Amino acid sequence: MAPRRIAVITGAGSGIGRAAALSLAARGYGLVLVGRRREMLEHTEALAAPAECLIAPGDVCDEIAIQTIFDNAVAHFGRVDLLFNNAGLSLPATPIEDLDLIDWQRLVQVNLTGAFLALRAAFRVMKAQHPQGGRIINNGSLSAHAPRLFSAAYTATKHAVTGLTKAASLDGRRFAIACGQIDVGNASTDMGGGVVEGALQADGSLRAEPVIDVAQAGEAVAYMDSLPIQANVQFMTVMATAMPFIGRG
Repeated sequence: MAPRRIAVITGAGSGIGRAAALSLAARGYGLVLVGRRREMLEHTEALAAPAECLIAPGDVCDEIAIQTIFDNAVAHFGRVDLLFNNAGLSLPATPIEDLDLIDWQRLVQVNLTGAFLALRAAFRVMKAQHPQGGRIINNGSLSAHAPRLFSAAYTATKHAVTGLTKAASLDGRRFAIACGQIDVGNASTDMGGGVVEGALQADGSLRAEPVIDVAQAGEAVAYMDSLPIQANVQFMTVMATAMPFIGRG
């Protein structure tokens, strides 16, 4: 029997993070659930039963907190095989000329710096452990390829995550660390599910768009990590089939 795999999931208290936790739990993973609100993480833990979970409240923007979470993960489980680098924020649609610097900085801090801090901590663990290596899956967005109207801050951070994914994929080769990215379109989450009521289109109109069950995004994450470390899904797009992405605008 293959040894149990250990996954660290940021933003595990809701949405795609929770869906990934449940999909991995069903496959026998041990889970380190990271997020800002303990009660949400405890809810994920309850849904993931009987999987063994380590609740790890913390802010992905806090360098010391993130390093401590990975140290505790190793102390508890012995190693880390997967990081699902999922935590992120979005903003209401805001024209560039009205975008406040503090909102820009908040998204850069969470979506990019937070992703970097978790990825760096994972690199340190995966490089040092025996057997060496592991997998990192960054949560990007369809906005990493094509923006929605009035989404400059979010789109810029997700393009930056793609750059981080590519750099980490290259840097990780020597250490058997595979890094890929999943870009999810219109999942039924608090962040993405509102498009059912009407999403802002490139021409400024509002139009209802289809969504997918967030569980399907979780299953996609589990599939990406089901491959042997010699194989990597570099980029995966999971989206509602009929949403206006291909040919958007």
